[in-house]
Amino acid sequence: MNKIRVFIVDDSAVMRQVLGEVIESDPQLTVCGSAPDPLIAERKMVKDWPDVVVLDIAMPKMDGIAFLRHIMSTHPTPIVICSAKTEADPQLSLEALSSGAIEVINKPQSQLNDYLHSQQVVVILNAIKQAAKAKVKTLKYIGEHSYRTHNNADVVLDYKSCSPTEGADKVIVIGASTGGTEAVRHFLHHTPISGPPIVVVQHMPEKFTRAFAMRLNNEIEQTVVEASEGVELKAGWVYIAPGGVHTLLKRKQTHYYLELKDGPLVSRHKPSVDVLFRSAAKAAGRDAIGVILTGMGDDGAQGMLELHHAGARTFAQSEASCLIYGMPKEAIEKGGVDGVYALELLPYQVIKSLEAR
Repeated sequence: MNKIRVFIVDDSAVMRQVLGEVIESDPQLTVCGSAPDPLIAERKMVKDWPDVVVLDIAMPKMDGIAFLRHIMSTHPTPIVICSAKTEADPQLSLEALSSGAIEVINKPQSQLNDYLHSQQVVVILNAIKQAAKAKVKTLKYIGEHSYRTHNNADVVLDYKSCSPTEGADKVIVIGASTGGTEAVRHFLHHTPISGPPIVVVQHMPEKFTRAFAMRLNNEIEQTVVEASEGVELKAGWVYIAPGGVHTLLKRKQTHYYLELKDGPLVSRHKPSVDVLFRSAAKAAGRDAIGVILTGMGDDGAQGMLELHHAGARTFAQSEASCLIYGMPKEAIEKGGVDGVYALELLPYQVIKSLEAR
């Protein structure tokens, strides 16, 4: 089996060495080159183009985001951002993801020798392997593997009492992961400002989700906020589930509110799409509309099926328009999706389903 060839771009010689040792420790990976800045990197990469690039952001001559955009516009390649800047400035992570990065991970800051022998190396190794599967030019998904424990939504919310409900307002629930920052933005940009409230789970760490909500609020006509405990949903508003906790839809008479609940990872994520979708099936039933967008893994597939069984209308993004076809593919194969459409058509189909009810 051919190894995945990885190129490292980082201005720190120590970090290049550490990352190189981490990558070479995995039998599926090999380092095909490294460089201290993007200009040298491109000259080297042209001679032997890598399968995956591991890229820092803060570097001399050209910053990592600019290099990322350059590569994605001239020679699309799976890129993993590994930077110390992203934790301090979540906007950088959003910018990197919006510019085509497959994954953003935080760079280890101290005790690098300990890091070499820690379980944290699994994070970067899995990120590189997943990135290699993302066909950034042909937009084709191959497979998925994760190092995280796979719980289902039962650990947060039981399913037994799920039943269709009537008489409430309409509500839209959306799940997305890799590639979702741009897919969510596009979807929201083409939905009416007077439409039902929308709750979004986009797989992101803590801090990043608030920055994501603020960015969307500046770019689209709806009011976008990070979800908070007990907030009552309003028409025309969009609520981004915060990182690090699960977001549940609850109902009081004919109105909805949100509950934030800690707990284990569900479908390897917190917040989990499965948890949001299951809670929507319980609280809204046929008054809900579920949408699952691009992303790795299977989070949301079971919840989508439960929404479908509760009478909700359910939609998935098409393979051709996904960066990663994992989540929509799993939901479709599980039988919980009513319609599959390209991202450009999804908002129209959702609006049409609202008008038909």
